[in-house]
Amino acid sequence: MQHIKLGDLDVARIGLGAMGMSHAYTGAGGDDAEAVRTVHRALELGVNLIDTAEVYGPYTNEELIGRALKGRRDQVVLATKFGLISHTGRPSGPDSSPAGIRAAVEGSLTRLGTDRIDLYYQHRVDPDTPIEETAGAVAELVAEGKVRYFGLSEAGPETIRRAHAVHPVTAVQSEYSLFTRDPEARVLPVLRELNIGFVPFSPLGRGFLTGTIRSTDQFDPNDFRLDNPRFAGANFQHNLQLADRVAAIAAEIGATPAQVALAWLLAQGDDIAPIPGTRHVARVAENVAADAVRLTEKQLGSLTDLPPAAGDTHNEAQMRMMER
Repeated sequence: MQHIKLGDLDVARIGLGAMGMSHAYTGAGGDDAEAVRTVHRALELGVNLIDTAEVYGPYTNEELIGRALKGRRDQVVLATKFGLISHTGRPSGPDSSPAGIRAAVEGSLTRLGTDRIDLYYQHRVDPDTPIEETAGAVAELVAEGKVRYFGLSEAGPETIRRAHAVHPVTAVQSEYSLFTRDPEARVLPVLRELNIGFVPFSPLGRGFLTGTIRSTDQFDPNDFRLDNPRFAGANFQHNLQLADRVAAIAAEIGATPAQVALAWLLAQGDDIAPIPGTRHVARVAENVAADAVRLTEKQLGSLTDLPPAAGDTHNEAQMRMMER
């Protein structure tokens, strides 16, 4: 698989998001052995960026990834996130205070079974802690060797600039796909100006762009997509039609809809490393194969010109935690 640079960090251009192995989606946590096999198969196929977070589970996803990487740690650029769990007694909301980060990193290192985190993201911007203090705390962890690179998730342009002025930001992670184009206007230009890489999560539209979702009846009762506006009512029907248009292009070229959606994303720049999530061996092989899919200019144009997806990317409470 081809590699790209996130700032100065070399990664394979398709990574693996681990959240759904133990959190949020239908069937999550049902088969840890299959999830471990999926991680191992990803590494065999050249994936080296593995993404988790302390809040997934909470904690159980980091423990799972730690088990999966035992004896394989040096093959991986290991990313995790802090800030959505308070370790300082805050009653609610994000916590990226320096004391909170100190506590968070020690827990993550223990659960992951490692002595360093390669890419440590602030999971969401903390309105009660200046980003300069957060960046300074991570800079101390870098100096101590516990963290190698600093990242932000769902941060807006001003926050990115302010954080980067204190300590270099290597990557910003936000939702980006054919269904979610928001970063193009305001965030991507800033990242390219500052030589910061971009890591799209949910690059398959939370499963919509795989072409396998036809009804929310397919979801378990605790699947978080049941509370997502894009999967509700008229929004669902509109978005289903868009997914069908992606599937039509996939049929033209003998690829899967997921591969087409990822190939479009990869065509948006050589500073982009999406992290499609899966807990299945077959799916990780399918996703990695998107690296070899080539779309014509006409196909790329047709995909770029798709109408916007209907509905917000998250529910109301989650939307309030994201910067734009």
